[in-house]
Amino acid sequence: MCLLTVALAGTLGAQQFAPKASIPPGVGPAAGQAVDQAYTAKIRKDTTEPYFDSPLVDYLPASKTVPTPEAVLGDIAGAPNILPHSTLVYRYFRMLAKATPRVRVYVIGHSVEGREQIAVAVTSERNFAKLEENNHLLAQLADPRSIHLDDTEAEKIASEAVPVYYITGTIHSSETGAPTALMELAYRLAVDDSPYIQYIRNHEITLITPIVEVDGRDRMADLYKWHRDHLGENYPRLLYWGHYVAHDNNRDAMALTLPLSRNILNTLVSWHAQVLHDLHESVPYLYDNTAGDGPFNSWIDPILANEWEIIAWNNVQAMTKFGMPGVFTHGDFDTWSPGYLMFLAAMHNGISRLYETFGNGGADTEMRTLSKSEYSRTWFRQNPPLPRVLWSQRDNNNYEETGLLTSLHFFAENRDRFLRDFYLKSKDAVEKPEKEGPAAYVLSAADARPQLQYELLRVMQLQHVEINRADQAFTANGQDFPAGSYILRMDQPYSRIADTLLDVQYWAPKDPQRTPYDDTGWTFGQNFNTSVARITDKSVLSVPMTAVTTLPLGGAVAGAGPVFAINDKAETSLAQLRYRLPNANMQVADAAFGAAGHDFARGSFVIQGVDAGALDSAVKGLHITAYSLASAPDIAMHPARAARVAILHSWIATQTEGWWREALDRMHIPYGYISTQTVARTPDLRAQYDVILFPPIGRGGSLDSIVNGTPTDWGNPLPWEHTAETPALGILDHTSDTRPELGWAGVANLQKFTRQGGVLVTVMDTANLAAALGFTRGVSVSSPPDERIIGTLVDSVVTDPTSPIVYGYGKNLALYCYQCPAFGVSDVSGGRGGFRRLGAGIGNRATGRGGPEGHDFVVGRVNQTPPIEPSVQPWQAAPLSEGAERNNPNVIPPQFRPRVVVRYADARHLLISGLVQGANSIADHAAVIDVPVEQGHVVLFSNNPIYRGETRGAYSLVLNTLLNWDHLSTGTKGSGARGQGAGNSGN
Repeated sequence: MCLLTVALAGTLGAQQFAPKASIPPGVGPAAGQAVDQAYTAKIRKDTTEPYFDSPLVDYLPASKTVPTPEAVLGDIAGAPNILPHSTLVYRYFRMLAKATPRVRVYVIGHSVEGREQIAVAVTSERNFAKLEENNHLLAQLADPRSIHLDDTEAEKIASEAVPVYYITGTIHSSETGAPTALMELAYRLAVDDSPYIQYIRNHEITLITPIVEVDGRDRMADLYKWHRDHLGENYPRLLYWGHYVAHDNNRDAMALTLPLSRNILNTLVSWHAQVLHDLHESVPYLYDNTAGDGPFNSWIDPILANEWEIIAWNNVQAMTKFGMPGVFTHGDFDTWSPGYLMFLAAMHNGISRLYETFGNGGADTEMRTLSKSEYSRTWFRQNPPLPRVLWSQRDNNNYEETGLLTSLHFFAENRDRFLRDFYLKSKDAVEKPEKEGPAAYVLSAADARPQLQYELLRVMQLQHVEINRADQAFTANGQDFPAGSYILRMDQPYSRIADTLLDVQYWAPKDPQRTPYDDTGWTFGQNFNTSVARITDKSVLSVPMTAVTTLPLGGAVAGAGPVFAINDKAETSLAQLRYRLPNANMQVADAAFGAAGHDFARGSFVIQGVDAGALDSAVKGLHITAYSLASAPDIAMHPARAARVAILHSWIATQTEGWWREALDRMHIPYGYISTQTVARTPDLRAQYDVILFPPIGRGGSLDSIVNGTPTDWGNPLPWEHTAETPALGILDHTSDTRPELGWAGVANLQKFTRQGGVLVTVMDTANLAAALGFTRGVSVSSPPDERIIGTLVDSVVTDPTSPIVYGYGKNLALYCYQCPAFGVSDVSGGRGGFRRLGAGIGNRATGRGGPEGHDFVVGRVNQTPPIEPSVQPWQAAPLSEGAERNNPNVIPPQFRPRVVVRYADARHLLISGLVQGANSIADHAAVIDVPVEQGHVVLFSNNPIYRGETRGAYSLVLNTLLNWDHLSTGTKGSGARGQGAGNSGN
């Protein structure tokens, strides 16, 4: 998670120390219980220094019936050079469950690629015997309405119930230590009869998901095996973790786009767990960022903030007493965004926790040299890590297990308190309307975009938020809502997550935290481009309403045809329908029209020759209505051809484009998946594709790296292939060497693709590539140095509503921005333009007579009034001056000039939600540009329109490009179809 750079060193420093450990009562081998001497000896051998171990884990109790991890690993947990695949990890947990009644294994779901995701429960036989009864007790604390908010009853339940502490490991696949640590931890909790461990086992249920990202774990294990088989060679980076995304899998706790997030949340909620403790790696030696830096998320219960501090500092204190250096809390991690996996607990009345321990990105024992900032002593890190150390996987496992055991024991000792807190946080959530408010959020039944409303409500359902529907029309906060409107009551246990996602965020530019760890704004109503009303009027809770258990799937046909019209509202439904019926005769209306008593906007579909029954089946679940017309409207229309789409990825990074793949897969829009290397060796891309989507690359996506890749003049090839040696690699795409990228041949082939009628969609860094390498003329891209817009929702304005790219949209649209580049446009090739601020400004004249806006005169002649200079907005190209076109081959012909489709709002109105500093850096600049290139087009996005499953309101900017790929020039003078003769796109 927290990726701090560390360097490898050649020698171990001389600094050695061994602080005396303080051993609490009950710690150490139990009297009368044998110790596995061989295993224990290996623990000490593989631990590089005695102070990297603790009395809790420097031995292993023996059992004649219960296998140790050595039974499947062939060595101890954390042994060098061993990184087990998920199947081996799971085999061990199932062996444990078979060998002892203190362990049970549950399948909690499956990964995108179909691998199991499990949860392992470890507790005493007595607790397992009362598991169902205990779950019922915890459910009453989780929903205080079930006991009528009776504090006395809650106190009684808290004294009887056994808490659940949920531990998750390896969501980040390059952070490799947790599975083996958790294998051994489960053994200890099940077998060890020391008083310390018995207390945990008897007073707590420990729930363990050893691998969260199972697909990525198997890829990492394959990669590590390749490394061990090719010692002395460079080995490939872990390019793909999960099927779609890498590091961002720990940013999915808001939209719950990925199965792994949903599986963990469902497990957390169904077990009514009090803690979700997620294990990460990269920081020496154990950073407990439970007590993070500010700002804290504004919607958490204050009780939680205090719990963070209490638990984290106790953890530091306990491990420091064991003599283990480098254990600290606080750090620089802000606790603002609710997107992290562990924050699922914080938003569902539990306690979120997270460790960063020191991992080597595999199981090698490595010499590690730290930066000064990592080993320096600070107020929150009084016993810091060593500057240089030989570090092993076993060292990492020792820290993980010791930290977890001290936390489990502390939680068990204070279980009554934490169960009371669990109840009180749930009670506070239920009493939210009576305290801080709001009373509810309302989504109107009259919303113009029912599909996007449905998708937002579906996210709420996935978050276990209760949804109701009004039985009658009502008024609240001065707004009228029709019957059928959706009401998200805030007097429910999980009101906090609904409030967090739907409210507006503000991060002050002068906040002491200068480096936000992740996004600062996410307001889901704006992100989904659907209307959400925050209601403070408590009378809304008295509106007659009915609980919604299943959201209705809208979509219908009204009438029998022979012509049907479907209104365009900038939802994903029209694109989905186009691909559901790829051969149907569908036309796109290029003008608004009225028919059959309904109004239809630009972009609406006019469908002919399709049976009403077939159309009715196709629109089910799309939340659109196809209205029957007697005849087609007499307006300008063009065919909506189903574009043949490709998503282009690099071998630099695949995460950001992975969100694009996820979105298209969810909408069942087919696409080819091609790499920069494929483009380099395919001169005739146009024969296969109509549209190539080139999403942002992100980190490492410089112009040089996209074109030139990694040097191939030295070193060995870095394969990414599906082989017997690496069966989990090469699933999505493969290459014998990941080092080459586009090259100049790929650049030429992409340019040829657009000139022959294809459409290239570029975003952020790939837009910079298109502008810098001459794919487009008259567009410049820059990164303003004063811009500080970090994961923020900003406002934008549609500047050209006649462009098919914005069909269905209104005047304004929220866009996600993370340091978005500034676009400039010009009517002259090579001209930058676009960076003026509202004309020339006052005082920009030469010294002479008159005021700052006056005119000078020349003595001895009749003076002419100078021409008035036009005021040029930053998104506009400056008008050509008189005579500029004379003998100037750089002047771009009108039909090929950049067309600004969307611009950012002005500086005063730019911020919607999050952090904006240096607003003028992008305010009023172009956000979406369409550039005609011979027969084709290049579309450039300054923002990322498809991101983390959260920006669904902006998806149609891309989908409209697919639907209208061969008519993007519609609305311009002399517009007509481009590229219709190239390729076979169907109808």
